[in-house]
Amino acid sequence: MKVFEIDAENLTPREINSQVKEAACEYDKIIIRNPNAKHYLAAGVTEDVEIEFDGSVGYFAGCMCDKPKIKINGNAGWFVGDNITGGEVIVDGSAGDGAGQGIYDGTVVVRESVGSRTGEIMKNGTIIIGGNSGFMTGIFMMGGRIIILGDVGDDVAESIIRGVVYVKGEIKSLGYNAKLEELTFEDTLNLEETLTEYNFDIDDYSEFKKIVPESTRPFYGH
Repeated sequence: MKVFEIDAENLTPREINSQVKEAACEYDKIIIRNPNAKHYLAAGVTEDVEIEFDGSVGYFAGCMCDKPKIKINGNAGWFVGDNITGGEVIVDGSAGDGAGQGIYDGTVVVRESVGSRTGEIMKNGTIIIGGNSGFMTGIFMMGGRIIILGDVGDDVAESIIRGVVYVKGEIKSLGYNAKLEELTFEDTLNLEETLTEYNFDIDDYSEFKKIVPESTRPFYGH
């Protein structure tokens, strides 16, 4: 495996991203040291490459990417994995608001808790939150899966059109057009397969609650 290392200590986000995109065409793995919570890191990468951040990142990390597998050994700010169309973004710590916002495909994993509006307007793909997620998780969701292993705040799946939200912990309240549906055997198998792949150890899958749209053609006027 060909590995390229970047010391981001004295580099701007533009300089870091320029080096990442150049190295992604030639190397199998890129390690970025001292990211120091800088914003917009590894944005727009479309190569099949591993990218590892040795530390925390700021806003919009790994956004608008297609194929890379991004690992963040720390925390992430708002909108981690925003609008990815493939690949995966894994955060070993926690993240801010809007994790996985607008994703078209791929996987976003945050092993600890996140802020609000997780998976807002997502179209497809999978988002996994190992801890809690804040209010309006899954707002305007158009497809895909959100899996919350902890608790979720108010108005979960607000104005959902398509897709499904699974919650293992407590649900504070459902949003407009969201309803609870009975968990099926197929749901359980899919959850177990996905969570095992990402090294989550779950004792009882029957504890998950399934949230789906009440209607795929809701009326929002008055």
